[in-house]
Amino acid sequence: MFDASQPVAPLTLDGVWLTLPSAAGPVEILRGLDFTVAPGERVAVVGPSGSGKSTLIAVAAGLERPTRGLVRLLGQDLARLDEDGRAKLRRGRVSLVFQAFHLMPNMTALENVAAPLEIAGQAGAARTARDWLDRVGLAARLTHYPHQLSGGEQQRVALARALAARPALLFADEPTGNLDLANARHVAELIFTLAAETGAALVVVTHDEALAARADRIARMADGRVVEG
Repeated sequence: MFDASQPVAPLTLDGVWLTLPSAAGPVEILRGLDFTVAPGERVAVVGPSGSGKSTLIAVAAGLERPTRGLVRLLGQDLARLDEDGRAKLRRGRVSLVFQAFHLMPNMTALENVAAPLEIAGQAGAARTARDWLDRVGLAARLTHYPHQLSGGEQQRVALARALAARPALLFADEPTGNLDLANARHVAELIFTLAAETGAALVVVTHDEALAARADRIARMADGRVVEG
């Protein structure tokens, strides 16, 4: 029986399958995947290449529709929402950080962080963006464009943009994959520290066992399902 006094899990995947066509025939990417994230929980998803880690994020965030199974994001059954509905659900409540930084090349660091806030109609977007860039150590780089920033700095801009809206759930897909060791450690520290400070639940996909060890729980994937954790 549903207990309204209990906080809703930010994410639940129950018996999720994803089968995609290929020239050689259907390919099962996810195979009966079960995965749940509790409010404020920080979960690392690890496993070999091709095990379905990044696909888990795509399905969980509503970017990819599963073949079958339940995906409940922030209490909403994604199967009941069309593309616009899924986008509205994510807006301001779900953020994503990827291995590629996905910054707008013609915008400064400040503008990259402020733009989504302005689109969402948030007052004081520039001030909020400035505060978040300061929190990730880039107060002196506000007017720099992406091509003027190092890889580590670009990822910190992407992280500031993701957290500035104070999402309930943050997905990070190999966020340190393009960084050298020093920058990877810095970005990993920021992801876990700032997610904890904002209360956001965190799902981070990584090959980095040191980064994964920072999580509250490690979920290991193989052959399209969680086999441990």
